[in-house]
Amino acid sequence: MTNLASAPATHSTAAPLAPRTNTLSIVALIAGFMVPIAGIILGHVSLSQIKRTQESGRGLALTGLIVGYAMSAFFVVFFIVWLTMFVSILTGTGFATR
Repeated sequence: MTNLASAPATHSTAAPLAPRTNTLSIVALIAGFMVPIAGIILGHVSLSQIKRTQESGRGLALTGLIVGYAMSAFFVVFFIVWLTMFVSILTGTGFATR
């Protein structure tokens, strides 16, 4: 017969939970590609939330910010080039030589 009182007690401890990922940082990353200004705003908001709540997702928020700023810069340069070409066509001072 086994004596249960003399058996060593085993304690089962659960693995520590990983910190939650900030939801706005995920949305900031996605919005950085689709609506860059929203990615910039959400990235800044999520970084402040991450600092306050100690959640994970700082890399996602920074990536959303970088992508948002890069896409915004691309759209500004694209618009300037497009506007320059449009005005040159309307005024007849195009790039083609005669």
